[in-house]
Amino acid sequence: MVGMIGMGCMAMAGWYGGRDDSEARRAINRAIDLGVTMFDTADLYGGGDNERFVGPIVKPRRREVFFTTKWGHIWNERGWPNGVDGSPTRCAKACDDSLQRLGFDHIDLYYLHRVDPKVPIEDSIGAMKRLVEQGKVRHIGVSEVNPTTLRRAHGVHPIAALQTEYSLWSREPEQVLFKACEELGIGFVAYSPLGRGILTGAIKKASDINATDIRGTLPRYQGANVERNQQILANVRAIADAKGCTLAQLALVWIVAKQPNVVPIQGADRVAFVEENIGAANVKLTAADIAAIDALNPPNVAAGGRYPDEWMDEVNR
Repeated sequence: MVGMIGMGCMAMAGWYGGRDDSEARRAINRAIDLGVTMFDTADLYGGGDNERFVGPIVKPRRREVFFTTKWGHIWNERGWPNGVDGSPTRCAKACDDSLQRLGFDHIDLYYLHRVDPKVPIEDSIGAMKRLVEQGKVRHIGVSEVNPTTLRRAHGVHPIAALQTEYSLWSREPEQVLFKACEELGIGFVAYSPLGRGILTGAIKKASDINATDIRGTLPRYQGANVERNQQILANVRAIADAKGCTLAQLALVWIVAKQPNVVPIQGADRVAFVEENIGAANVKLTAADIAAIDALNPPNVAAGGRYPDEWMDEVNR
């Protein structure tokens, strides 16, 4: 069991065009104070730098935290995705490297970040199973897999959680993934529940994203797509105003009210944003509210895909 809303740490690696380590440190501790228990990172984020940053902050409060990280990606000199290596040899080394960077003796939940098409999923999960047997990992998860791959993975070792993007504007998991997870008894962790900031209303035009921000590579944040998405967001803002909450709170509470078995991991790196996002737990939605939000945000409503084509090849494998 983990808290209703989790904490994603990717933004603290500077992927969104800047970082403030002292404020991020305060944000992590404030989240724990407010009852957040699940913290999520990956060896990919900053090419290991995010693990080195977050681990020492969390370590003094390790017993209060359910800590997750991921392996499988390789990265370029900027610490951005540059392919996948899901081999057993890579798995063993990646885990040892993560434990060293974090300063932990075990990882609570270890995800395969992306499936390697060159490696049978049974081999990748088999290597992770050995980590459980060695006491380095407590639970195994997978990210961005289709139901067939999920069942194959689960057949090798029980999968504790599937992590996939899910938000008002990324509703694909509703088609088949939620049902598969329910049948197999697998938890679902929703990453980017705020659409990497676009569902908070903070990004109003493409020029709001600087050259060092990875969102500049994503179609949803480019050119006319940003303006089109702002128009769609106006309808959501009206509902948030009527409920007396912020856009971010509405986007988060929509997930936990509609899918009570889903844990969204918000990625705030500022204390004020942490407090705002966790405040979503106090917002109440009726069935009529959920239906109205659904109607205004049908699947594929957002302009632009969530990843460039070459990255989309790595999801839903």
